[in-house]
Amino acid sequence: MKIEDVRRTAYSMPLTNPSYPKGPYKFFNREFFVITYRTDPAALEKVVPEPLKVVEPIVKYEFIRMPDSTGFGDYTETGQVIPVELNGVKGGYVHSMYLDDEAPIAGGRELWGFPKKLAKTRFAVESDTLVGTLHYGSVLCTSATMGYKYQELDKDALHKSLLGPNWMIKIIPHVDGTARVCELVEYYLEDLVVKEAWTGPAALGLFPHALADVAKLPVLEVISAAHFRTDLTLGLGKVVYDYLED
Repeated sequence: MKIEDVRRTAYSMPLTNPSYPKGPYKFFNREFFVITYRTDPAALEKVVPEPLKVVEPIVKYEFIRMPDSTGFGDYTETGQVIPVELNGVKGGYVHSMYLDDEAPIAGGRELWGFPKKLAKTRFAVESDTLVGTLHYGSVLCTSATMGYKYQELDKDALHKSLLGPNWMIKIIPHVDGTARVCELVEYYLEDLVVKEAWTGPAALGLFPHALADVAKLPVLEVISAAHFRTDLTLGLGKVVYDYLED
């Protein structure tokens, strides 16, 4: 392979057998189960990086079923998004993500900088209850439940709330182990269609684990819950802050 061929074809690892295709990345019938809870403000301050600012001591714990996505296939994901502010604009900081599929782990980390780790995530309806769990190996780290479709939510209001910016830190190490890329990346959900939206009574338990540290943002009070189904395109990000610049 010529140098010119490497430059022309390289976009992902491995060079000649990439882990995922090029975008755009579209999701059909993407299903969310989100529990919003109050947490310890001091715990939030330890994990939210400047220049982002914590708005209030709130965390959104999310389960997402993606049964049909271009390039990434069928998988389930869970994690924590923290409401924050950047230069007066409100959005969400993606703090943690756990999922069960290699392609979106590789693509999410390499392209956007999503903080994805391999784990076993489940999201299903059990009789009258929506159930979400996260296991890291054999250990239960998250247990979430919600009454199934108790009350409809305002789809227009939900749609508007999902159009704000989201941020995360993209880190790519140098060969000596230091950071070669360390950037704050901003992305948006695009072509969003909210098909249905529901709420109901909910409960959330987070349990300590050395390598899946969701419990470090403890649940002090469950505020609300939402269950909704969408079609959308995951927009490619842009760099809004470079931590390595002087």
